[in-house]
Amino acid sequence: MTPAKDLTGGRSALGNSVEHRQGSSEAGDSGTENTHRAGFACFVGRPNAGKSTLLNAMVGEKIAITSDKPQTTRRAVRGIVTRPNAQLVIVDTPGLHRPRTLLGERLGDLVRTVWSDVDVVGFCLPADEQVGPGDRRIAAELAEQASATPVIGIVTKTDRVSRERVAAQLLAVSALADFADIIPVSAVAGAQVDLLTDLLIQRLPTGARLYPDAETTDEPLETRIAELVREAALDGVREELPHSLAALVTEIVPPEPASDRSSSAARSGQLTKVFVTIFVERSSQKAIVLGHKGSRLSDVGRRARLQIEPLLGTRVYLDLHVAVAKDWQRDPKQLRKLGFDS
Repeated sequence: MTPAKDLTGGRSALGNSVEHRQGSSEAGDSGTENTHRAGFACFVGRPNAGKSTLLNAMVGEKIAITSDKPQTTRRAVRGIVTRPNAQLVIVDTPGLHRPRTLLGERLGDLVRTVWSDVDVVGFCLPADEQVGPGDRRIAAELAEQASATPVIGIVTKTDRVSRERVAAQLLAVSALADFADIIPVSAVAGAQVDLLTDLLIQRLPTGARLYPDAETTDEPLETRIAELVREAALDGVREELPHSLAALVTEIVPPEPASDRSSSAARSGQLTKVFVTIFVERSSQKAIVLGHKGSRLSDVGRRARLQIEPLLGTRVYLDLHVAVAKDWQRDPKQLRKLGFDS
């Protein structure tokens, strides 16, 4: 293990839009004049380890939703970092935990499929939490199931603790596994995010671009919209309700064609109609999401719309409906309906 710098500063799990090329993944330059590297990395870790926030910081825009609620991420979310001599596709994965539902089992299987397909793994461990049994379990599984894949230990959330605490966490993480590198980062402060990108790129095989230069994700638009609605709905809810929330876009009605298609001003004045259903598991949960006379649902819609409009480039009419899908996390048919296929 080499510490990285000092304390300053079908459809596979990777998607079906590209064919994942096999090639050398030995460490090397992150891009020289005559060498182009391209490939896949993934972030793994316990729930709430800072994986999604780190993905967004590396890509430079919001790709994955974030929340202080554990298990917010439920899909393999791909973000794309493109440099002149490299293209890194980062897969953010759900937090690994002992599953209590069929959904939890499927998410765990998804994570294990992803880390078997990538060129390098980033194992995220927050600086403000002790290394625990969950971390040791993930480290053991990585050693058993992805022994040929280099793993970089990433100590996240360093902005929340003292330098002394970061140093102690680096020592604890170094004892956890034989990491290719260990690096402390802060996605919020931007500390060492670029260096982490360099370290991941060094582990990619040489090869051509996998995606167009301007592309930052291959997530379907409907999925991104549904996730933004779910993120807004998660804010302020407690206990079991965060785990019971799901969102599904049922329809998007595009605006009438603009007379001047090249005019961004004309397009921004148009109206896109978006219809989304928020699912809960019990009627009592539906009442919480709606709020008094629908006040809470209106607030969810307002906050979600503010994020959806820049995504679509138009004004948005957002229609939200709340429905009960009893115990959907344990129902294979409901999971398929919500896009959590086995």
